[in-house]
Amino acid sequence: MNIDINSILKMNSSNIIDIRDRNSYVMGHIPQAINIEEYDLLFNTNKYLNKNSIYYIYCDLGNRSGQLAMKLRKDGYNVINIEGGYHNYLLRK
Repeated sequence: MNIDINSILKMNSSNIIDIRDRNSYVMGHIPQAINIEEYDLLFNTNKYLNKNSIYYIYCDLGNRSGQLAMKLRKDGYNVINIEGGYHNYLLRK
């Protein structure tokens, strides 16, 4: 399941997660996104996510976050991939 960047920006959601490394996040990110690196989120899911909430995740291009979203959905979490990742956010500026 994917969502496009324009829909995310209209939603004003507080559950946007940037799974890129900390350096990439600091260099720029989607507004209101928090940074939880991919492997930290994967191996400590219960620490960060609640199965009753919806989360939107992204990486640079949307590939890694798409795979992670599928894995987390199989584990019972409501996670949606932001299509095209941070790259699509930059293209819309």
